[in-house]
Amino acid sequence: MATFTTTTTTTTTTTNPPTTTATTPSQTGGSVKVVATLTKRSLLPAAWNTQVRTVQSHECREAALSLAHAFQADDYARYLVDIESNPPVSTPNDHDSSSETTASSGSSVGFTWVGGLTSSKPTPESKWNLHVDILTYTVASHCIGGGLVTTVGEDFDSVALWVPPTGPHPPPSLDSYLTHFRSGLWRLHFQLCPEGKRRLFDEILPLLHDTKREVLGPEKENDVWYLVYLGTKPRSQGRGLGGKLLRDGMMKADREGKQMYLESSSAVNNEYYKKFGFEIKKEIYLKRGRWPVRLSVMVREPGAMGKGKEGGRKGGRVVG
Repeated sequence: MATFTTTTTTTTTTTNPPTTTATTPSQTGGSVKVVATLTKRSLLPAAWNTQVRTVQSHECREAALSLAHAFQADDYARYLVDIESNPPVSTPNDHDSSSETTASSGSSVGFTWVGGLTSSKPTPESKWNLHVDILTYTVASHCIGGGLVTTVGEDFDSVALWVPPTGPHPPPSLDSYLTHFRSGLWRLHFQLCPEGKRRLFDEILPLLHDTKREVLGPEKENDVWYLVYLGTKPRSQGRGLGGKLLRDGMMKADREGKQMYLESSSAVNNEYYKKFGFEIKKEIYLKRGRWPVRLSVMVREPGAMGKGKEGGRKGGRVVG
């Protein structure tokens, strides 16, 4: 007499309908195995793996976490958050105030926001949390303040932040007090240490603003597609996801006949952007730290495309 053994395997990661396979009884007798494979349809939209979509305001944290992993070792991010590794150099504009130093070290490298309080000794965990918070506020400000946040991949594998062209007289929504309040950007006045606030508010923001006006001219400085961030999670790099987001922006810019603009802090990524038609227009430096951080200002003309095979590290550095 033939005996039948049935094995059932359940898988939850595929999107195929349930299937069943079986073998016919052996002509010579013996054991016949019947295998039934049951698969469950995923609720995750399959299109998210291949299609560019717009990030909604309730998804800001997830998009920010993706960017945080993409830029975990970025020079610009560390310049703001990990000030201990690039300590400040005294400048004539600094005012001497003992109240702006940490209690533990006597240097202005520490204060971080923890539930409405400040901590004088930064830890790796507090630095990471601050890094994530900065990006969360930035993503939120673009979602609710007239910017555009796009992503591709099932788990926000690659994320891009854009400021679309607004003409010579842009509406104040992205920089408005309401946007700063709703996005949480106001918290940086409490979360950043004194030196971090000097770097962001006294150095970085004025430098980026003035350079953009110098490179593009006052009539065009707001009439471009401004790529503020483009980042891909390390585990998802090499799949062409960053290029997909970049090409999506290029299509919009070319359709409107607009230039594209970005700042990159990585020489490797500069070569990557050149393959898409970007050209370096100016090099600027963040100089408050002991070791300057270089930013390459790049512009792409409508319809431009660089030569050579697309390559480079997905997850290029763009600041804003």
